[in-house]
Amino acid sequence: MVRLLSPLTRGTTYTRLLHLWVPMLLVSVWLYVFPGQPWGPAVPLIPLGLIPAVRLGEGVQAQLLLTPGEQDPGFSVRPSATWRDRFRTVLWLEARMALGALAVFSTVWFPILTYDLTAAAFGHAVTDNPVMSIAHPHWAYGFLAPLPLIAMYASVVGLGELVTAVARRLLGPSAAERVAALEERTEQLLERTRIARELHDSIGHALTVAVVQAGAARAAGDPAFTDRALLAIEDTGRAALEDLERVLAVLRESRRPASGRPTLVEADRLMESARVSGAKIDAELTGPLENVPGPVSREGYRILQESLTNVLRHAGSVPVRIRIAVDDRTLCLEVRNPLTAEIPGPGRGSGLRGIRERAALLGGSARTGPDDGDWQVHVELPLR
Repeated sequence: MVRLLSPLTRGTTYTRLLHLWVPMLLVSVWLYVFPGQPWGPAVPLIPLGLIPAVRLGEGVQAQLLLTPGEQDPGFSVRPSATWRDRFRTVLWLEARMALGALAVFSTVWFPILTYDLTAAAFGHAVTDNPVMSIAHPHWAYGFLAPLPLIAMYASVVGLGELVTAVARRLLGPSAAERVAALEERTEQLLERTRIARELHDSIGHALTVAVVQAGAARAAGDPAFTDRALLAIEDTGRAALEDLERVLAVLRESRRPASGRPTLVEADRLMESARVSGAKIDAELTGPLENVPGPVSREGYRILQESLTNVLRHAGSVPVRIRIAVDDRTLCLEVRNPLTAEIPGPGRGSGLRGIRERAALLGGSARTGPDDGDWQVHVELPLR
């Protein structure tokens, strides 16, 4: 019994009834003006449903009134993008009006029937009810009085469930909308991965430089060297803070495009940071770096940053050869340093995996691992 009566305590039951009643308010005005044309309000719904924005409004109404509080009710909240969506919207409007008419009938006439049956039980004849006429009152009609109220309760709950099911069918996302939503979700996941990679490369590089410089300054015991080390830590930390603030701004405003990311034109800053940290940099840059497309140049910068970070972290103060070459079709970036036992083998480490992922995302290739006595990072990125 408690389960049967539980819909009475749910707010959804009443919001669904309100959803069915809303279009009937306009219908009642129509019937007052044109009482002989009950079918008239259904005709304007056809051109109305073909308006793309109507689908958006109906989807929002359905979310608020048919499924209040649900996280993913399954309704489309976008304007109609295709003629199929428009025709589905027309069907929905007609179905909503038909179900609304049933809801109005049950909530208006069933209580009237209960009243008339109660009146007949007390000896009053019922002659003005178009649904039911009782010429001979009898006390036994009192046993029938609750039945219309039970029928009204069942119809209100049942029509609420039915209109929700119909709405999910006709206002649910089309195949094109599902694909668009999937693509948007994929873009969000890719953006999250990119942001995580950016933080790993930028903050990891800054911390590595700070640790190496602090250790070297403590070991050297030279005030002048300590000043240079602190300056390098300050510069690297400031750059890392700029990267962090930029990434946090993107996270706060998810639709704001990322801007201000460093490119290979600023590679000298990375090399100078590595030099101050003790690495012996031998760099050779050939070709116009400023002509490298933005996405390629930005990813190339991060690849170089992660490569130098790995050198400082695992090899320390060793000679490093950097070759960056740009031609009409390809950006070639190579970082080599003497192989040490501390450098991880191929396939391990999130930094190396990030280098390969960055290259693959741009349609390029990356090789990392031992090569002729050196540890090598060799990346080729297409410019087109």
